[in-house]
Amino acid sequence: MKDLNVKELNVLAAQIRLETLKVIRSRGFGHVGGSVDLAEMMAVLYGAAMRFDPKNPRWPDRDWLVLSKGHAGPAAYATFGLMGYYPLEEAYTLNHPHTRFPSHTDRLLTPGVDLTTGSLGQGASSAMGAALGNKLDGRDSRVYLVVGDGEADEGQVWEAFHFAAAHKLDNVVVFLDMNGYQLDGPTADILDHGDLPGKIAAFGLYTQQVDGHDVAAIYHALEAAHAHKGSPSCIVLKTCKGKGATFAEASHAHSSTPSEAQWAEAIQAAEQALEAARLA
Repeated sequence: MKDLNVKELNVLAAQIRLETLKVIRSRGFGHVGGSVDLAEMMAVLYGAAMRFDPKNPRWPDRDWLVLSKGHAGPAAYATFGLMGYYPLEEAYTLNHPHTRFPSHTDRLLTPGVDLTTGSLGQGASSAMGAALGNKLDGRDSRVYLVVGDGEADEGQVWEAFHFAAAHKLDNVVVFLDMNGYQLDGPTADILDHGDLPGKIAAFGLYTQQVDGHDVAAIYHALEAAHAHKGSPSCIVLKTCKGKGATFAEASHAHSSTPSEAQWAEAIQAAEQALEAARLA
């Protein structure tokens, strides 16, 4: 990993959040809440942790990102554009006809996407297969898997955790986005997980919980995950669904259809947050 530079990572997170909003605004509606709450995680991964090459997205020795919560694709599209995989403006065609940027990530369409996801739970299984394949090929690359807490209703997620622990896939780091909400409301009301970090640890994953909007905390948790050997790791991110989106943060909405005035307010607030991060 690169040396920790909190200001640089906070600036990158603010850029990712702003561009994620712009990507979704290009369509007018979409999965704002569960996309913008990943900005700090994406900043740490692409600003400090991951090996990748925008000029060679299929570089065999790259680290992999698998958004099992594939509806967070706009956060990935914003990040990939900022990293130079393509001109960022191309992502402003989200969900338009013939776009390379669908609502859910598709490896056959978008440079930087390692695995197609969207049917919840399936990305978790695919990520573990990729991690096992890389180990069998003798590669030291890592697979970073992002799962939602609502998505953890799916049994397939837990089967993937069981598989990873049984095969000692210490080249896997799972990020569990624990924002407390899913499509139909609070996760506690729909299918209460109770002690979610404890359950993940019981499946054999080295598990930590951190503030998902604190880049330094995420960075240090990743350092610990990388140092841990013999089993997969999980970093539970306590996040605010809709973080930084003025129309979504209070409601924690899964999908949003803001008015033009609401979009303008949110974009302006995100621009101000970026400027504040640069001046900090």
